[in-house]
Amino acid sequence: MSGATAAGIAASVEAAVRTGGLDPGAVLPPVRTLAATLGVSPATVAAAYRVLRGRGLIETAGRAGTRVRARPPLARRTGHALGVPEGVVDLASGAPDADLLPGFARHLIKLSRNLPPTNYGAGGPLPQLLHLAGERFAADGVPDGRLTVTGGALDGIERALVAHLRPGDRVAVEDPGWANLLDLVAVLGLTPVPVPVDDEGPTEDGLSAALSSGVAALVVTGRAQNPTGAFVTRGRALALRRRLMRYRSILVLEDDHAAELAHERPHPLAGATDSWAYIRSLSKPYGPDLRVATVAGDETTVARIEGRMRFGTGWVSTVLQRLVIELWRDPETKGLVRRARDHYAERRQALRDALGGLPARGVSGFNVWVPVADETSMVAGLREDGFAVAPGAMYRLVSPPAIRITTATLDPRDAPRVAEAVLRRAAGTVRRQV
Repeated sequence: MSGATAAGIAASVEAAVRTGGLDPGAVLPPVRTLAATLGVSPATVAAAYRVLRGRGLIETAGRAGTRVRARPPLARRTGHALGVPEGVVDLASGAPDADLLPGFARHLIKLSRNLPPTNYGAGGPLPQLLHLAGERFAADGVPDGRLTVTGGALDGIERALVAHLRPGDRVAVEDPGWANLLDLVAVLGLTPVPVPVDDEGPTEDGLSAALSSGVAALVVTGRAQNPTGAFVTRGRALALRRRLMRYRSILVLEDDHAAELAHERPHPLAGATDSWAYIRSLSKPYGPDLRVATVAGDETTVARIEGRMRFGTGWVSTVLQRLVIELWRDPETKGLVRRARDHYAERRQALRDALGGLPARGVSGFNVWVPVADETSMVAGLREDGFAVAPGAMYRLVSPPAIRITTATLDPRDAPRVAEAVLRRAAGTVRRQV
């Protein structure tokens, strides 16, 4: 780290992150310590840190000090980031099982025989796709609204946040919550306000506290919440809606990333406020490379989302949109998705059953969230046992330590072996602390 100005110091930190001199999670020196080392004023270093926080590169972690974010928004030239080594079972990635995804080949071949060319003036959401999406939204209780298509769930969330909010605005987010969303909030210069999550979704008291603090938006995952597997029940949804109706100006965004893979019927919060968007991704049921999400929302919010797209990508490829139409209309694909849904539920429940008395969470979705005393030692120990899991720090703001175990590719017959390793390592951590 070097520099005589705030801009120079910030640039040196960014370069170190980009080239591998500073790893994700690396702790930065305290302001006064770095100021003394560089021979500058503490105000200069503090200003550099503010710039880096505004870019989403660093975060303040309470007593742990200031550190590089676990996933800074910066492409790195080095390839030494720790992956899953050969021989270790990947229970960390969060991705769907490739063997359970429907294939695209025959649908693409069919489309290629009669694929009309699309020019700049003809791009945009296809009416056929919007019609099918509207039927699906209506069946799940999403209120009538304007429909559009974005390049995935996070793309839709980002465009809605940018269209409604400004840097510094406060956003209520689930805690624990989706790591990508927490990173996005940081990159946009927004202030996250944690809302505790139990098995039924965001807690009533947590939402009330966030609303009272002056948040401008709320982002919720109604089912298969990542990382805890929470599911917003009908009773919880009614309670949350009652609170939201007192704050009509709040933007409410709902992320339905599981879509057809969830057994649970959603209970949308959409319509409880004047500004809302219900965003349904196709990545989990049909494949991460299918960068498409359908969006329902109020007229103003969706118009703003489409307006932002006009000055960027313009529209989601109509080739991808036509592929979605083919997948949704194909009975065989529907059967494959239902089969995948059942397999995912079986795998998740197998691990929860094997963990026995451990307070593991995961009533829906791909993941099981296991509270632990020490994330670092647990993750390292399980890797030694042949299992890669994700540290909870990536998903937490103020909630207690935990690990996330992705069960999407877990053979149910291996669940007892994974559980035995977790229980053994958990017991060892407790003994060391005592």
